[in-house]
Amino acid sequence: MVEKSLNKFFENFLQKEPLFINKKSLQSNYTPNHVPHRKEQIDQVAGILAPALRSEKPSNIFIYGKTGTGKSLTVTHVCKNLNQIAKKNKIPLKIIYLNCKLKRVADTEYRLVAQLVRELGLEVPSTGLPTEEIYKLFVEKVEEVNQLLVIILDEIDQLVRKIGDELLYNLTRLNAELKGSQISLIGISNDLLFTDQLDPRVKSSLSEEEILFPPYNAIQLQSILRQRSKLAFREGTLAEGVIEKCAAYAAREHGDARRALELLRVSGEIAERKNLPKISINHIDEAEEKIEKDRILDITITQPKQFKLALFSMLTVCEGSNHKIFTGEVYESYRDTCARCAVKPLTQRRLSDIIAEFDMLGIIQAKTISKGRYGRTREISLAIPLSLVPKIKNLLKESLNL
Repeated sequence: MVEKSLNKFFENFLQKEPLFINKKSLQSNYTPNHVPHRKEQIDQVAGILAPALRSEKPSNIFIYGKTGTGKSLTVTHVCKNLNQIAKKNKIPLKIIYLNCKLKRVADTEYRLVAQLVRELGLEVPSTGLPTEEIYKLFVEKVEEVNQLLVIILDEIDQLVRKIGDELLYNLTRLNAELKGSQISLIGISNDLLFTDQLDPRVKSSLSEEEILFPPYNAIQLQSILRQRSKLAFREGTLAEGVIEKCAAYAAREHGDARRALELLRVSGEIAERKNLPKISINHIDEAEEKIEKDRILDITITQPKQFKLALFSMLTVCEGSNHKIFTGEVYESYRDTCARCAVKPLTQRRLSDIIAEFDMLGIIQAKTISKGRYGRTREISLAIPLSLVPKIKNLLKESLNL
C-alpha cells in the first residue's frame, strides 16, 4: 500500500510542471554573463590584472567586504574573461581558484600546497611528504613552463584562522626563487579587520592593492533578484511582493545578495514540495527560518577544534544559568572541557578573541563592560534559538569525542 502511494507521488511529481527551469542560477557558485552594480570593482580588478596579458606580474590584491557583496563573483567574472583573452592570444597564464573554507583543501599548509600542485597537473598524496618537499614539487611544476600564475584564495581569513599566516609569507616570497615564472595572489575575505591580525611582512606584500566591496542596498538587491529569477523560474511563478520581501530581508542582513538568492531558491523549493503553482510571500518566512537553522549548524560543524571547545563551553554555561554570563565563567568551563579532550587550553585573552568572532558570526551577543579597577569583561548571551542548543551540543560532543 505504501509502495503504491509512493509510486503515485513520484508519478505526479514527474507529470506536474516544475516551478524551476534553471535552479543553478540561484546558487552562489553561478557566474552570470553580466554582474550588475559592481562596475567600479570589476574595472579595478581588471585594471590591476591586465598586465598579466603582457606577461608582467600584477600586484597582489586583497579584496574584502561582508558576505554576499559580490567579491568572489566579480573576481571569477574578471578572471574568466582574462583567461579567454590569454588563450586566444596564446599568452602563458594559469589561474587557480581555491576555496579555503573547504577542509580537504586548506586544513593544513601541506594540503593547500598539495592542491596547488594537483591544479598544475601532478598527482600528489594528501599527506605523507615533508612540507619542504611539496613546496619543491610546486616550484618545479610552476617552472616547467614560463608562465604567470594567479592564485585566488577565497575566504583567506578561514585559512589563516586554521593554520596561521606563515603559508602566505611563504607564497609571497616564492617569486624570489622562481626564474622564468611569477606568482600573483588574490586574497578574498569576509572579515573587514582580517589584515590587522597578519604579520606586518605578510600584510605589506599581500595588500599591495586593496578593494572594498560595499553592501548592496534594497533596490540593487531587487534588480539582482529580477535578473536571476528570469533565468530560474517559469513566467508567472512569483506572486506579487516576493522579490521585494526577499530583498528587504537581505538588506536588513547587511545587503547580502547570496542570502537573498538563497531565500528565493528555498522559497521555491518549499512551494514546489507543497505542490503549489506559485511562490508566495509566506514561503519567504518559512525559508528564512529554515536557512537560519542550517546556517548555525553549518557554522558549528566547520569551526576549528579550539572554536568548537569554546562554543561548547559557552553553551554549557548558558544552559546552566538564568542570567547573562561572563568571560571568566566561560574560561573555567573551557579549561575543564580541554582537559576532558586532552587539549592544551588557550589563554583567556585568546579565548576572548574567539568569543568576539562568534559575536561577529551572530551565534552570541557579547558586550564589553567595565568592572572598574578589576578591568573589563564580556557579558555574553545567546543569539540563536534555544530549541537549537541541544542539537548543536550533540554535534559538538560527537565532533570532540566528549
